[in-house]
Amino acid sequence: MFSGIIESTGRIAAIEDHKGDKRVSITSETLDLHDVKTGDSIAVNGIYLTVRDCSGKQFNVDISAETLSCTTFNEYKVGSKVNLEKALQLSDRLHGHLVTGHVDGVGTIKDRKPDARSEKIDINCPRGLLRYINKKGSVCIDGVSLTVNKKSATGFSVNIIPHTLDQTIISKYSKGTRVNIEVDIIARYLESLVTPA
Repeated sequence: MFSGIIESTGRIAAIEDHKGDKRVSITSETLDLHDVKTGDSIAVNGIYLTVRDCSGKQFNVDISAETLSCTTFNEYKVGSKVNLEKALQLSDRLHGHLVTGHVDGVGTIKDRKPDARSEKIDINCPRGLLRYINKKGSVCIDGVSLTVNKKSATGFSVNIIPHTLDQTIISKYSKGTRVNIEVDIIARYLESLVTPA
């Protein structure tokens, strides 16, 4: 589990194709990797990945064909900047919301404009996910826990405060940027409980 509070950013250092899936190396100058070991979880742009090995400022992961098919990872290149968050410990404060790292779909940035010192970002969302998006509810975009300001027939909008712009890759978003979306886990489970099997 994760909180959606980005600890650091990193860069894709290497990508190897392996018969339909990939092995990826990620480096970060600022993420503390001293306590990370094989089998630990790190969210990369909101995608829960298992550490294969770790050394110095770099960790390596394997990415399955399934993950490649339902996230933006196929679009990353060597040098691409990514958001990073290590898995929660039970003793951690939960500053964002409960995030699983299981991406539900991919959205597209529709518009971005200043809103006082923040940035208002409109995101087109797959129709099947809109049912889980609610005004003032939580949503995770590329691993960042955000509050939904408004919902429309085709998507939703969020406000990004200066700190989040400084500490994440959101500052690089422009119209057409594709992003990983994870809806609120509570909404997803509530639906499965109230919907007949």
